[in-house]
Amino acid sequence: MNGFLQQWGEAAYTSIGFFWMALWAFILGYAISSLIQIFLTEKRMQQTMGGGGGKSVLLGTFFGFISSSCSFSALATSKSLFQKGASFVSSIAFLLASTNLVIELGIIISIFLGWQFVVGEYVGGILLILFSWLLIRLINPKKLIKKAREHLEASSSSSMSDKPLTEKLRSQESWAKVGKQYAMEWKMVWKDVTVGFTIAGIVAAFVPDSFFQTLFINTGEGHQTFTFLTLLEHVVMGPVAAFLTFIGSMGNIPLAALLFGKGVSFAGVMAFIFSDLIVFPVLRINAKYYGWKMSLFILFLLFNSLIGASLILHYGFDFLQLIPDGASKDITEKNPFEINYTFWLNLIFLMLTGLLIYFGFVKGDKVKHHKEMAPKIPVLEKTLKWTALICYFWLVVGMLLKFTL
Repeated sequence: MNGFLQQWGEAAYTSIGFFWMALWAFILGYAISSLIQIFLTEKRMQQTMGGGGGKSVLLGTFFGFISSSCSFSALATSKSLFQKGASFVSSIAFLLASTNLVIELGIIISIFLGWQFVVGEYVGGILLILFSWLLIRLINPKKLIKKAREHLEASSSSSMSDKPLTEKLRSQESWAKVGKQYAMEWKMVWKDVTVGFTIAGIVAAFVPDSFFQTLFINTGEGHQTFTFLTLLEHVVMGPVAAFLTFIGSMGNIPLAALLFGKGVSFAGVMAFIFSDLIVFPVLRINAKYYGWKMSLFILFLLFNSLIGASLILHYGFDFLQLIPDGASKDITEKNPFEINYTFWLNLIFLMLTGLLIYFGFVKGDKVKHHKEMAPKIPVLEKTLKWTALICYFWLVVGMLLKFTL
């Protein structure tokens, strides 16, 4: 019993330590995302993403790159763009770019996995878009796309602003909206982040290596040579693991680092990271937007694209000898609370959080701000909320055990 309690304490300490290591990156990312979403409207995007050719795909990728990394926000925005005239392929490009090519995700990955995975994330994001574009051109699902448009309700009144950017920058109302949007970004992801980091700590403390060796065949320590069939199994099991945990992209990075430290291949870890758009909540939301046939088609599209992208990344990085040693990525051995650059950055960005909240809810308490979000699944949201609350109980008790036993 005492051994279990000690492991509980270690799990909670690891979870909170992981979050502390990434806190400044979350704040920076969501602050940048909030600024972009308030000062850049969808109108220009809708006007330039109507075609199905390379230009519209490139523009969809660019607009996704400068957009939010929250999967559910990206789903709502891509649906809105598609509904108001953007082509299906450019909407998919936007969706993939806004969840794989954004700055904040790259910062989190660099903290937990290193620069090689950051490069893999960005190159892989481009490969995902290219593979999806190719599959759409080959399959040419015109009838499916037409039915998906018909499934969407007619567009309601638009809230897009035509004010010049310079006028927005001088407007107190705009900065109040930035503060409110920043709070909304956290509101969208707090449950996923809580559950994701808690699970990472539990896995680090309780799950033996033998489990990963069973789930991912021929898993070994460090960088080793994997056969094609082994890699294929890893890139299939990566999405399966992501599907079972249903954690968003910003919450699954610590777990991805643990997988790599346990010896899972570079391809398998990248497939796990790329899988945030094929988890069940996303599948269900796409079905509400476009109907089940289109939702399953998007699942097919993204699943096959991430398999191809992950395999190409692995072989390409292996050829260039860029795959890092997994055994050197044991992040549980680090002291997350030492006084270093992370400590000071966290203090600075916590002050930035206070400033944004002040602008949004003190100076701009009467300013209304609403951004369309993906439809929520009540049962799932309630389950996730209670799971997050249970996680907080687990973490509080665990920290008490950590420092009393």
